[in-house]
Amino acid sequence: MEIEKIKKIIVDQKEEIEDFFQREKIVSRELSPDKLRKFLQYPNVLVITGPRRSGKSTLATLIFKGEKYGYLNFDDERLAGFSAKDFNLAVQAFYDLYGEKTDCFIFDEIQNIPNWELFINRLRRTKKIVITGSNAKMLSGDLATHLTGRYLEAMLYPFSFREFLSFKNFEIKKTDEYSTKEISKIGKLLDEYLKNGGFPETFKFGSAMVSKIYDDVITKDILLHYGVKNKSAFREMANYVVSNFGQEIGYAKLGHIFSIKNVHTVRNYVEYLSTSFLIFVLEKFSYKLKQQFITSKKVYGIDTGLVNAVAFKFSENSGKILENAVMIDLKRRGDYFESKLKSKVYYWQDYSGKEVDFVVKQGNKIKQLIQVCQSLANFETKERETRALLKASQELNCNDLTIITYSEEVVEKIKGKKIKIVPAWKWLLEV
Repeated sequence: MEIEKIKKIIVDQKEEIEDFFQREKIVSRELSPDKLRKFLQYPNVLVITGPRRSGKSTLATLIFKGEKYGYLNFDDERLAGFSAKDFNLAVQAFYDLYGEKTDCFIFDEIQNIPNWELFINRLRRTKKIVITGSNAKMLSGDLATHLTGRYLEAMLYPFSFREFLSFKNFEIKKTDEYSTKEISKIGKLLDEYLKNGGFPETFKFGSAMVSKIYDDVITKDILLHYGVKNKSAFREMANYVVSNFGQEIGYAKLGHIFSIKNVHTVRNYVEYLSTSFLIFVLEKFSYKLKQQFITSKKVYGIDTGLVNAVAFKFSENSGKILENAVMIDLKRRGDYFESKLKSKVYYWQDYSGKEVDFVVKQGNKIKQLIQVCQSLANFETKERETRALLKASQELNCNDLTIITYSEEVVEKIKGKKIKIVPAWKWLLEV
């Protein structure tokens, strides 16, 4: 590839970034640039992963705010002919444009270029490097092979409810003292957040943007990259899996539904959806590790707006949407705020079908048990949710019991156990 062409692309992309910062409202992310910047004090590569259009590029550029840096986004059709041997030309183009003392570089969606990791391994010894990508498997697999112990990974999610409120200029108080009027406004904002999700571009272009993100991931990151032969079956299965968020899925059953004979193919398809950041796969909790792998899984979407765009059932599934939002935030909290011992999330189910939505495990200890439902006004619903919590509490030796509903708030003592019933808006404001 010609160096002058690379220079032209670099200049155009840098102008686009500068225009974006002047034109758009920039929301402070909970995964802050200051927190990530310290990882670049050593010869490490900082890897920012996460779904498409979640703000990875913006976050990466904020890390180098006030410094000279080279930026190149490989999700650009003009770089279709770029290959591993052209990386040296790109660095030379940066030097020509910004000076030879430039030592900060951002490579966006770098997994699009084969053998990129060899170049990064060489460059990181003397330069500060941030790379981003929308495929966890491609990045972590290549990095683990060539950069063992020399990279740090951070995952950026779509906006949390807290970040969404910041975008809406709603002041989040450090206490839980909110007036009735404020709680009413929070409730309306929560409805909007649960329906539309947290992808930043949704707030500008509307919910149709989420459908485009979903289609781009399916087409570019999965069908084209992995060379999926039965594209129609994969699309149908992907829509089915995302539409059945919060439900148990089994690989054999999925294979039967979509006439895919090889269960390993089905497992690969689900993994493609997971590593491309469309879904989370939740394991059933068991003290026996093997049992976790062979039992059914649950699937949740990376964003409530995304599952709404695919499932078209917001009003019918408001309780499940709330459950999905809680799941996302549990994962987000573990990745953003737990720097030492990260928590893992499971669901629990006993032989009789009693079920707890989320089991939060930290190290060898079960830290918290959480149920999520729209309301506990119905006696049978309350009995079902509390009965399962109490059974799991006894079996897993955990006394931190929480039920998240849309609006109810009370602490109840049942059979000697304290159960906190918390409104979703209040729980989602916690960090």
